[in-house]
Amino acid sequence: MLIRIPNVLTPEEVAHCRRVLEGAGWIDGRVTAGEQSAKAKFNLQVPENSPQGRELGEIVMRALGRSALFATAALPLKVFPPLFNRYDVGMTFHAHVDNAIRHVPGAGVRIRTDVSSTLFLTDPEDYDGGELVVHDTYGQHTVKLPAGDMVVYPATSLHSVTPVTRGSRWSSFFWTQSMVKEDAKRQFLYDLDMGIIEIRKDLPDDHPGVLALTSSYHNLLRQWVEM
Repeated sequence: MLIRIPNVLTPEEVAHCRRVLEGAGWIDGRVTAGEQSAKAKFNLQVPENSPQGRELGEIVMRALGRSALFATAALPLKVFPPLFNRYDVGMTFHAHVDNAIRHVPGAGVRIRTDVSSTLFLTDPEDYDGGELVVHDTYGQHTVKLPAGDMVVYPATSLHSVTPVTRGSRWSSFFWTQSMVKEDAKRQFLYDLDMGIIEIRKDLPDDHPGVLALTSSYHNLLRQWVEM
């Protein structure tokens, strides 16, 4: 399941994030990589506990809270505090799988990484290369979105970032522990919810078909949710 979510951040929020990041102290991105990923990762990152990272992370979290599509796609239980990275010319991230468990710094909390998210902070025309490539059973999916848009995909997916050849690609990235652990079940619920939304455009909410589908959605959610 790879879902593109437009306009997670407003243009004003994107511009503010860019201004703050321009004054941030960037470090080697391998500080948050696992043993395998560290061998494949070549980028820069804002320190997790930096004032800039915390401020912008709160902006992203508020934006997620108002995104109905993110809620439907990820069914979030816990969200790892958003991180921020950049790829300058020559930087890349070879194919890898994200760590299954992440420790939230200073909180004594662990999350299971069910869903990965990349929130773009640079418009596509401002850099060449830097595409996110997600590999699944149906092939490779290349993602390069406008600033403020986000993509979510299973953290179990092999994925990579192609080398940047011009400009600089900035983004926020984070993981979500979903209330529904299995990607296939999340995909089924997402498709069902999207279908219900479409049907409600043509039928009243009290139509027997709408009521039956909505009941089925929530009863399946009841069976599959882990809290």
